[in-house]
This record gives sequence, structure tokens and C-alpha cells, in this order.
Amino acid sequence: MTTQNPPRPAEDERRGTLRGTIDGVRSVQLSTSQKLMIFVLSMSLFGLSNIILEIIPDPSIGPVDISVSYMVFVPLTIAALFSPFWAALGAPLGEIVFTDLLMGDFSGLAEVEGFLQMFLAVFLAGSLIRNPRTRGQIALGAIVLVLVDKILSAIVDLSKVWIGVEDAEFVEGLPESMLALELLGLGVDVLMSGILLGAIPAMWLIPALHGKIEPLMGMRPRVPGEPIPGQARLSGTFVGFAVLLGVASFGFAFLEAFDISAGAFEPDFIDRFGDWFVLVSVLAIAVVLGIAILLFRRAQASRETADRA
Repeated sequence: MTTQNPPRPAEDERRGTLRGTIDGVRSVQLSTSQKLMIFVLSMSLFGLSNIILEIIPDPSIGPVDISVSYMVFVPLTIAALFSPFWAALGAPLGEIVFTDLLMGDFSGLAEVEGFLQMFLAVFLAGSLIRNPRTRGQIALGAIVLVLVDKILSAIVDLSKVWIGVEDAEFVEGLPESMLALELLGLGVDVLMSGILLGAIPAMWLIPALHGKIEPLMGMRPRVPGEPIPGQARLSGTFVGFAVLLGVASFGFAFLEAFDISAGAFEPDFIDRFGDWFVLVSVLAIAVVLGIAILLFRRAQASRETADRA
């Protein structure tokens, strides 16, 4: 008499490292066209969100500006559903190209500071979301994203004042303490960007899109226990990499403090032509996104043809 092992539950079938194709179509490993599409999608959508913030006036309560630095839920959603690395690489570049460069407010090499800090923030935050349907992980990712970016920026500002390359900028009606001002600004950023325009919309949007948008990219939705394409791995190498990025961002920040503005481009098109000029950036985003979608569709069609052959 032969015995057969009972079939494993569906939950167990999802565990472990998957290799190669899954269901004959989707793969854990991203193709070049998928990486490019994620990169362009992150760059375009984050750039568009920053353009929207450019035309919205910042409210204030007394001497405190209640401003939104960025819409955290945009890069966080792309990082959580697709790939943390490629989403992190595209988001800060979208801000530089579509918001700073095309709007005529580009600081040259000094922009690299913000790029490195935002890249590290999105990369870490997206990697923390192991299950896109767990709202606690999503909220943690949104807050971590803001904390990493803004704490690194605050350390740079405090270092400039401490070394003496810049004077402290105090606000009338608030304590004349750089540390107190930085903590106040960090609290505002966590509340406005991390919670109101980060955790709250992301906790609804990410679970709603999970399992629905990934197949359009030829990707399998994330499942707990499976590897995440382009995730940050907690190791000594990654910690060293993160520290190196932080130190590099400090170096580029001090270039601006010493009036070294190589590659600066600051004609201020908004002041010269008016708010309607933001349509130039919107049109550029539409063109870039359209070309990327066209190339992605052609690559997918070629891949399907090769698979059938």
C-alpha cells in the first residue's frame, strides 16, 4: 500500500524563495523594462506631486509655517507595491528634473544632498513594508521616510551653524535655539508630510491597489515570506552603504555653504512668467511617462513573442 503526503495548505505554498517564472508569466526577478517603468513612474508621479505643492500656498499659525514638504504616500506606494530600490532612485530625480530644473530653481551640485537623503529614506521605508496589506507597517514606513530625510537634513543644518559656515536663522516669537527650531520643524514635517499626506492616504491606497496593479506590470503581487525585488537587506554592508550616503550628502550640502554652485540654473521661470508655467513641467511629465509606457509595452510584447516561440 502506498501512502501519499497530504497536500500542503495554500499558505505554506507561498513560503520560501521563489525562482524563475511564476504561473508562466510573472517573475520575482524584475526585467530591465520593468525596472525602467518603475523608475519612470516614481519619477513622474513624485515630480507631479511636488508641482501641485508648488502652487498651493503654505498656511501658517503665528510664526510657525505649516507647510508640506512632499506627498509621502506617492513614492511609498510605488516602493511598497513594486521595488523599493527603483522607486527610491526615481522619486528624488523627479523632484530635481520636473520641479527644480524645469521651474528654474536648480542649485547645481548642492541638489545631490537632497537626492541622496530622499533616496535613502524611500529605500528604507519601502523595505520595511513586508506585507502591503498590513496598515501598521505602512504607517511605520511613512513616518520612517520623513524621519530619515529630515533628521539627516537637520544634522546638516546644525553642523553648518556649529562649524560657522552659516549663521543661525531664528524666527521671531520662537526660542532662539537651533535645536529647538529643528525639533519643531521635524514635528511639523512628521505631522503634515508623514501622517496627513503619508500614513493616512497610504494605509488606504496601498492595500486597495495591492494585487490589482502589479499584473499590469507583469509582476506578481507581494506575498509575505517571499523576497522583495530591490529591498534593503539589513547587513553590515548595507549599514556601511547608508552611512556613506549620509556622509556624501553632508559633503554636497557644504558646497552650497561655501558658495560653490557648479551647474546652478536659477532663472526663476515662475516669477518671470507666472504660475501657468507649471504646465511646462506637467507636459514634460506626460511626454516622459508616455514614452516609457510605449517602450514598456513593446518590450513586454517582444518578451511574450519570445516565450511563445
